[in-house]
Amino acid sequence: MPPSDEPVDRHFVDAVWDLPVLARRLDPKEPVGHGTTLTGGALARLFDAQAGSRHLDFAARWLRAQGDGFYTIGSAGHEGNAFVAEAVRPTDPALLHYRSGAFYLARAGQVPDQDPVRDVLLGLVAAADDQISGGRHKVFGSAALSIIPQTSTIASHLPRAVGVAFAIARAKKLDVPSAWPADAITVCSFGDASANHSTAVGAINTACQVSYSGLPVPVLFVCEDNGLGISVPTPKGWIEAAYGERTGLAYFAADGSDPVAAYETAKAAAEYVRIRRKPAFLHLSVVRYLGHAGSDAEVGYRSNAEIETDYGRDPLVATARLLVEAGVAKPRQVIERYEQIRTDVMAHAEKLRGSRKLSSGAEVMAPLAPRHPSAVAQAAGRAAPVEQRMKLFEGKLPEYEGPLTLAGAINRALTDGLAAYPEMLVYGEDVGRKGGVYGVTQRLAKRFGGAKVFDSLLDEQSILGIALGAGLSGLLPVPEIQYLAYLHNAEDQLRGEAATQQFFSAGQYRNGMVVRVAGYAYQKGFGGHFHNDNAVGALRDVPGLVIASPSRADDAAAMLRTCLAAAKVDGSVCVFLEPIALYHTRDLHDEGDGGWLAPYAGPQEWAQAHVPMGRARVYGDGDDLTLVTFGNGVPMSLRSAVTLARAGVGVRVLDLRWLAPLPVDDLLTHANATGRVLVVDETRRGGGVSEGVIAALSDAGYTGRVRRVTSEDSFIPLGDAAKHVLLDERAIEWEARELFH
Repeated sequence: MPPSDEPVDRHFVDAVWDLPVLARRLDPKEPVGHGTTLTGGALARLFDAQAGSRHLDFAARWLRAQGDGFYTIGSAGHEGNAFVAEAVRPTDPALLHYRSGAFYLARAGQVPDQDPVRDVLLGLVAAADDQISGGRHKVFGSAALSIIPQTSTIASHLPRAVGVAFAIARAKKLDVPSAWPADAITVCSFGDASANHSTAVGAINTACQVSYSGLPVPVLFVCEDNGLGISVPTPKGWIEAAYGERTGLAYFAADGSDPVAAYETAKAAAEYVRIRRKPAFLHLSVVRYLGHAGSDAEVGYRSNAEIETDYGRDPLVATARLLVEAGVAKPRQVIERYEQIRTDVMAHAEKLRGSRKLSSGAEVMAPLAPRHPSAVAQAAGRAAPVEQRMKLFEGKLPEYEGPLTLAGAINRALTDGLAAYPEMLVYGEDVGRKGGVYGVTQRLAKRFGGAKVFDSLLDEQSILGIALGAGLSGLLPVPEIQYLAYLHNAEDQLRGEAATQQFFSAGQYRNGMVVRVAGYAYQKGFGGHFHNDNAVGALRDVPGLVIASPSRADDAAAMLRTCLAAAKVDGSVCVFLEPIALYHTRDLHDEGDGGWLAPYAGPQEWAQAHVPMGRARVYGDGDDLTLVTFGNGVPMSLRSAVTLARAGVGVRVLDLRWLAPLPVDDLLTHANATGRVLVVDETRRGGGVSEGVIAALSDAGYTGRVRRVTSEDSFIPLGDAAKHVLLDERAIEWEARELFH
């Protein structure tokens, strides 16, 4: 293949030819200079990684020009990050910036039987044989290299990185298996523009706050600062000003174009984190070549003089110069090696142009949300020994306690889960000492201690980030988001990070978790829309996400066990959506009837009480009308069913229980049984649940009559005004009668 026509390529060759030839020959085992432990052999190996990364960037553009490549964001100018890879261990989990190509190649050089050039090229051509994503995205990732794939361009992987660091220490404290060595550190790289994003700011703040509290957080943040966010300059000195004197954060800075400085500074930063188990910030000054991506016309916002001046900071030239000055190689040998790497990369690129692509929707989606219901059912029956349960429940097992409320059943199920899974964590704002805003987690911290049940800081991104890292590391996180409205601050951590992990790693990495969320409305006007939120559409839009929505105590306990089992068996990301207004509800029809209480099943009954994902629950066997509902809609529909029965209408009520995956088979069975369906949806007419239900009926060929009744497309106001926008029983009964006209 012909040489690249990129000016930075020609500049490298010209600059190296101009280097003076020295007679000195260095033993590769010796350091390349005074004050450094970087040896000549290591420097030569790292040059190969840097040059390989540079030629992969050239190959990406060549492949794109041939119509065979699909990604051109490169690492050119950032190759100083190879020295960061050299300063840490190949068993340290790494979450990499999309310009950390040289880090990837350098780490691969530390692990036997790796072919990183082929790995990257397979990603560039979206090949089905791509070893990390299987052709679903071009990412830096490898299970063998402990590199966790990230697609983020805005540092949204930083909360996960903090979670991984937290989990390393927490697994050790709990004495449970972890994916990483007990003395590992987490390495996380990102750009200077991304350092301003709320995910980065929040994650770094979380690391500092947790460390300040005295807990280990061994994370090394690596800011690869090239001074540009695509076309927008980062103010000079800003990164140092923002992070240089941060409480709880050790700051290290180096020029990424200086091999010795980059290596020694990265080594010092890594040693600080490893020994002290505290976070550190490595500010690596780099330069960006080839624009932001292949489609970026850099001359539109930078002058030729600015671009050409940056050639003087080329990290490859700096490494070549040190190789020559130290006597490791002569200029001709450096150029020959550079050209040999070009030849090898381009030969690989030519060979892989016609690689097989993903050929069907089923193949694309295979790792998205694997389901093994039999294994989940078996795991859902997992229980601690009876002696341990007796001690935890203070001599009174919940199955003999009598009927429970929804909140009481969730509390007992969490207790059983924590007892059965040593690696399980329950945490969130107010979850520990207070026992939750609504008392759902009462006594859990006392029963299990602060290592398993604890309070978090008030930041939903970080709460979910801890779960992302913990699940990835082998723990079983059950974080609580205090109100559904608060989740919207951090939805990308579910959609863009959690739900995509198995998809973009072809199932090699997973972050199973159960996110408890107090949601829906009907708190009798209390709190306004921040405490009464029915916007579940955003969750239903996330591919592969499991949404459990129990409305009564016995279902809640069984469904929580299913979610915990699915998180362990399949790596499922589950949202357990709990109706706040039903937490302490006791009665159904009349005051004092106890109709909304239910007994707690003991372990001997868990197999029979198991609630598989995507299975509904039916009340009644009326032949005239099926009310399809969930959450607060269930007791409302049951009361409406009694009223309609007095008018001679035989009603059955179908509680969906699972909003994703929807229980389509049960839905169709009970819809066909009556030929009339009213979807009772307490959420909104636009973006709620009813659209999915009706679409599922239509797709399945349902030919009966169907209507829906919903709350208004409105935020929920304070006080009695809420009654004007929320669904009520009168509306249900009115719409039900309309189906018979």
